[in-house]
Amino acid sequence: MELIITEKDNAARRIADILSGGTYDSSRENGVNVYEWGGKRCVGLSGHVVGVDFPDEYSDWRDVEPVELIDANVEKTATKENIVATLRILARKATRVTIATDYDREGELIGKEAYDIVRDVDEEVPIRRVRFSSITENEVQSAFDDPDDLDFDLAAAGEARQIIDLIWGAALTRFLSLSAGQLGNDFISVGRVQSPTLKLIVDREREIQAFDPETYWELFGDLTKEDTTFEAQYFYRDEDDNEAERVWEEAVADEVYETLAERDSATVVDVNRRTRTDTPPTPFNTTQFIRAAGAIGYSAKRAMSIAEDLYTAGYITYPRTDNTVYPDDLDPEELLDDFVSHPTLGESAESLLEADEIVPTEGDEETTDHPPIHPTGEIPSRGGDVSDDEWEVYELVVRRFYATVADAAVWEHLKVVTEVDDYRMKSNGKRLVEPGYHDVYPYFSTSENYVPDVAEGEELALTDVELEEKETQPPRRYGQSRLIETMEDMGIGTKSTRHNTLEKLYDRGYIESDPPRPTKLAMAVVDAAENYADRVVSEEMTAQLEADMDAIASGEATLDDVTDESREMLEEIFANLADSRDEIGDHLRKSLKDDKRLGPCPECGEDLLVRRSRHGSYFVGCDGYPDCENTLPLPSTGKPLILESECEDHGLNEVKMLAGRQTFVHGCPLCKAEDAGEGPVLGACPDCSEEHDGELAIKTLQNGSRLVGCTRYPDCEYSLPLPRRGEIEVTDERCDEHDLPELVVHSGDDPWELGCPICNYQEFQARESDTGSDLEALDGVGAKTVEKLADAGIESLDDLTEADPDAVAEDVDGVSADRVRTWQAKA
Repeated sequence: MELIITEKDNAARRIADILSGGTYDSSRENGVNVYEWGGKRCVGLSGHVVGVDFPDEYSDWRDVEPVELIDANVEKTATKENIVATLRILARKATRVTIATDYDREGELIGKEAYDIVRDVDEEVPIRRVRFSSITENEVQSAFDDPDDLDFDLAAAGEARQIIDLIWGAALTRFLSLSAGQLGNDFISVGRVQSPTLKLIVDREREIQAFDPETYWELFGDLTKEDTTFEAQYFYRDEDDNEAERVWEEAVADEVYETLAERDSATVVDVNRRTRTDTPPTPFNTTQFIRAAGAIGYSAKRAMSIAEDLYTAGYITYPRTDNTVYPDDLDPEELLDDFVSHPTLGESAESLLEADEIVPTEGDEETTDHPPIHPTGEIPSRGGDVSDDEWEVYELVVRRFYATVADAAVWEHLKVVTEVDDYRMKSNGKRLVEPGYHDVYPYFSTSENYVPDVAEGEELALTDVELEEKETQPPRRYGQSRLIETMEDMGIGTKSTRHNTLEKLYDRGYIESDPPRPTKLAMAVVDAAENYADRVVSEEMTAQLEADMDAIASGEATLDDVTDESREMLEEIFANLADSRDEIGDHLRKSLKDDKRLGPCPECGEDLLVRRSRHGSYFVGCDGYPDCENTLPLPSTGKPLILESECEDHGLNEVKMLAGRQTFVHGCPLCKAEDAGEGPVLGACPDCSEEHDGELAIKTLQNGSRLVGCTRYPDCEYSLPLPRRGEIEVTDERCDEHDLPELVVHSGDDPWELGCPICNYQEFQARESDTGSDLEALDGVGAKTVEKLADAGIESLDDLTEADPDAVAEDVDGVSADRVRTWQAKA
């Protein structure tokens, strides 16, 4: 029996389908899917099933000094015991083992972990390695026809990263957390890659905070030729003889304005026409794909999660690549031909095939592991095989391929310079003469600016002269895709880790919003590191370690060489940290409190802070506790973000609840608490009206939630949910079955006819029961997420509540640990 081992279950299912011709049978072993056909079995791991950790004697944070971790032994332990057990059972029956994990450093290490598990069971069984860049029939069949050996050097590079990240992260995290007294789930996290990344974000925020705006003026006017009016802008030559539009002295701006405003015409003194070739973009590598996906609204992690799903399903090539040059064996015409008959993508493919010659563009980076990201030629159906989001990303990949084999675009530019006395104005026009690749890649702007043909010496009417006072603006915060590009330029992280690094910074409370903005804790952590251990946030250090790991992969260095060097670096850092522990702790504690501060407590004057209960829910509590026990509730949905805007009545910062697509502004928690109470009575309570005369009324709770509930609460707990937002209208129409008035919710342009609240809730319950999973009753859990959770062994609310949030986040793409905790609290 041949045992085939893939990186994930969905890859195992796909490969089994290809190799068996769709005839495989599936069974479950220890909760793990096993696919079997013709003397072969295929099983998927869940990424890493073995992890590195310190021995148990180092687990107590209070009894072990962080510095002791630097030289502590590191051991491997099973992180997915059921998968490891299944692998061992299957390996005992195997006559040959084929490792088919992803083809990169991480995939090679995961394959090596599987190799070690198999070797522990059977030292003699032949083990081979297959590699492919897309899970398509041709590539998979070719890979299995031409197997190779495991690359132990490449796996060792991945293992070195694991060990170094563990030692650096654990030692520094414990030091900062213990110094600040911040333990439990809210420990202060530090990492080899995340800390230099955080410094990038913090440095930009410092630039913004230190920015001192300067006032300047710009002048505009309208020029008219016959019936065509177009805009012109005043300019002058600066000290370097460059064209400048900003006037820095108000008196000069006023003088120019008075002259232009007094005149009713301007004379054309120069006409310049030029043609510009707009070259098509190069093929997608990982960073450029993330950037393009960000431009259409996808976060880095979401974009990569979708890309990985599309790759596993066989629709695109492997999405983790540095390559920007298509391989020689890629036939663009053949790939285009696969799309010709498609209703959405076919017309563009047909137009490209009409070219006399098809020559793809090339980028600067050419590697031999994976090709650039491109479609495979297998086309999913929208709404059937893939969701709308997945289709949107898939189409982006297809059209980027189209763009790389399309003609260049051609723009015609027209610059007209006019003169009024000694002052000059310019008008810049452009039009798209040949659309070229823009016809097939509609993600770049093709906006035109029309300026009519004029001749030198021609007089044009001048009207509507305006003088605009402006201020220089601070640098913009990095967007996620721009940040990943910067990390790549500086050698921080790898194509496989950069988007996950950003997600960790969000999860740990170091950054918030999008574009990412550092919290005060983040500013404090970077400040402390710079003052006492600047190598922790140095991009040179982490870039050097990445280079060292590349040296391991190429056989130029060993795992021990690199990890020993890293330990020596860390020992030097701790030598500088040791004497500053109290000072660092005070600084971090103050910043932690600043991040949670809403404003003054109305009862005692101390600070009201956003706090977290031991169950994971959030609330507002007084910093004067236990002397002051004033608390305010917060919504159960989402994670609170403290906004800069303040409530005019109470002086408290407003709160926004981050909950994905359900994100909403909660506002001032004290206002919400004061607004709480009972609204209009609707009718009899179906549970207790006959015996106790209970009635149903619209109620607003202190956390902002609304419901229809019994007026006898808490003696009667009957309740029905209502939407959080919108004005609720109680109409004169009544439900024949329940004798309750029908409700209408006014939110946005179109009113929502909710109807009878009991009927509405019964319909909701019926819809949920049709889904086959009670998980979909949770906000933010749709059919796709249910499927992903099921692959991770979570098939019900009970499974979810018992799960480890961090483990779920590791297993399920696109789901963070905080999001799991929110679901658990609701469940």
